[in-house]
Amino acid sequence: PLLALTFVIRVMTAQTQEAMSTSHILTLIAPDEPGIAHAVSAGLLDVDGNITENAQFGDPGSQLFCLRTVVETPTDDSATVADAVRQRLLDAGHASPVKLRVRKASDRPRVLIMVSKFDHCLVDLLYRWRNGLLQVDIPAVVSNHPDVAETAERYGIPFHHLPVTADTKAEQEAAVMSIVDEHNVDLVVLARYMQILSDDLCQRLDGRAINIHHSLLPGFKGAKPYHQAHHRGVKLVGATAHFVTAQLDEGPIIEQDVARVNHSHTAADIVELGQDTERLVLARAVRMWAEDRVLLIGDRTVIFP
Repeated sequence: PLLALTFVIRVMTAQTQEAMSTSHILTLIAPDEPGIAHAVSAGLLDVDGNITENAQFGDPGSQLFCLRTVVETPTDDSATVADAVRQRLLDAGHASPVKLRVRKASDRPRVLIMVSKFDHCLVDLLYRWRNGLLQVDIPAVVSNHPDVAETAERYGIPFHHLPVTADTKAEQEAAVMSIVDEHNVDLVVLARYMQILSDDLCQRLDGRAINIHHSLLPGFKGAKPYHQAHHRGVKLVGATAHFVTAQLDEGPIIEQDVARVNHSHTAADIVELGQDTERLVLARAVRMWAEDRVLLIGDRTVIFP
């Protein structure tokens, strides 16, 4: 009986400790030097951390080391975990610039969605969010047209109609940044927002704005790109999700996909294929970003599975 009681106590203790543990996500970008992974592991051990997921990559081009680790610890203070790892890195002589971030896995990033008239990407993101498939909070939807107000209202998301012209662009973008600041927005998603952001706004949102763009071979600019594609007889339509930069549609790429087209497809068929691809690619990009699987190294991204 005493042995059985001891076993039960140990099991209950283990279950209690597991229940009291907190999951953190650690990401790191640093010059690629020997011993970095060892120092990170030692720092996590200092806070009684148990690594449950790990991925790393040494980029030969930039000579940077990228790491994403999920760790369970008794402490729920991510700053304590970060301090322990940072100290171990310093002790091991890694004094070079290190970009280290630790956050609780349960923390939900705050995402602002911007859209114009086409609502397929917006509806897809809201559906995934409502059904728990996208672990983010969406404090607001912004549009330069009133068309999607009803959609936002149906999902219980505050809608902001901010029309824009060439003369009011600076004022409108200031209003956008006011919403970003008011709601502590972590990421702005341009879900078919058909306006070019100013260089100033691109800089203020550097590394925290994602755009979805049709990527066709060859590329078609201007109005009705899918109709132009149909006229030229393309065999593939695609979409690219990328970070927003001042260089139009040249930001670091996060996700891409294509759909096959044949001679029997009408222009309407190609529009449908293109829009399906756009919403899938954008949803994947936002999900990967929200899970800290996207690391920026210069003009490129490292995407951890």
